[in-house]
Amino acid sequence: MRPVYMIAGGMTKFAKASPDKDFRYMVKEAFDYAMNDVPNLTLDMIDGSVASYFSDHFTRQLMAAIMVQDYLGLCPKPSRRQEGGGATGGLNFQAAWESIASGRMEVCLAFGFETMSHVNTWKGNEFIALASDTNFDYPVGGFYSGYYAMMVRRHMHEFGTTVEQMAKVSVKNHGNALHNPWSQYPMDITVEDVRKSEMVADPLTRLDICVMSDGAAACILCSEEALEKYKLTDKPVRVIGVGCGTDTMRLADRPHGKVVLLPHETESDYKHLKYPGVHSFRGGRNAAKLAYKMAGIGNPLEELDFVELHDAYTSSEIQTYEDLGLCKYGEGGSFIEDGHSSLTGKMPVNPSGGLLACGHPVGATGLMQAVVAFWQLQGTIGKHCGGDAFLQLKNPKRGLIHSHAGTGTYITCTVLERGF
Repeated sequence: MRPVYMIAGGMTKFAKASPDKDFRYMVKEAFDYAMNDVPNLTLDMIDGSVASYFSDHFTRQLMAAIMVQDYLGLCPKPSRRQEGGGATGGLNFQAAWESIASGRMEVCLAFGFETMSHVNTWKGNEFIALASDTNFDYPVGGFYSGYYAMMVRRHMHEFGTTVEQMAKVSVKNHGNALHNPWSQYPMDITVEDVRKSEMVADPLTRLDICVMSDGAAACILCSEEALEKYKLTDKPVRVIGVGCGTDTMRLADRPHGKVVLLPHETESDYKHLKYPGVHSFRGGRNAAKLAYKMAGIGNPLEELDFVELHDAYTSSEIQTYEDLGLCKYGEGGSFIEDGHSSLTGKMPVNPSGGLLACGHPVGATGLMQAVVAFWQLQGTIGKHCGGDAFLQLKNPKRGLIHSHAGTGTYITCTVLERGF
């Protein structure tokens, strides 16, 4: 496989967009932002694209990706669509990586979008619920907030996780977003505010859950040869590890067995734990294991500088701390409570504000994570956040982005490293 570099990224502000703001226009806005960051790159140098959007229902338009391809001026070059629920953007980023690593392309655009606010919330939830088993889960009230409430109830039962610990995730991420002008819901809130907000699915309140959103994001990846030939940027970021995992669609089908071990773990760490049940995400474990192996990471807590993870729920952020091996299973609650995932903690998680504060336009979300991770590693957060460099970490060298679908049916992990 050839070395692959990310050289630019752009996005729109995630928000409830005006109904007349077409998805093509949003992608063009994100794409132009990325292109403006690499002045030497011209449209004819881009060999093709990969596209991501979660649902045909929100736009009521099949083949939307080719409409964007045309609008960007990339026809008749190759393009293809990626779709995998909430992990759609993460899968798309990895597909773009594959296009370069395989030698199929020298420069590849990954773009993603979603326009979700044009329908009522109940209708949007219905569309999203179609990503569950429509023969089994969906007919008995299968909205995802209910699934995640059930899973975290099991986590609380197994490990003693508390609602206050979950609320701290919301406080942290909304607080980080105060310094991110791209975010949808920056807020200065307290644990009490989270717990007093409207109950959605016990124990998850309104502020424990991310919001549907409209938005687009774009990433430009290239080969080492193209990077050097066209002198595209002096601050490239290399993709050094990719991993993907899956699990059964139906929670009831998930087996109990041994924990999938990461490089720094042993069987004795989990001799009393039957895994995964429904309290954790086996697919996330597998994605992390593969990404760490490719990147040569032995201990993620020591060898990563930050993580942008899929926090559709406060509970899933805590669960994912454990899946990624940032702490042992059962220690996710204390990990947030002890401040380890804050900007100044052992492992800053979601400096951007994550999905909870930025919003979740599904096809764009995983690419948004790549964009903000790219800016972190470049050291350009201040440049792209209106001069506010508060979220810029000190000299980060490696970061991980994590994208998650359904109740863990598709999960991707990608490790990025500063390449200069």
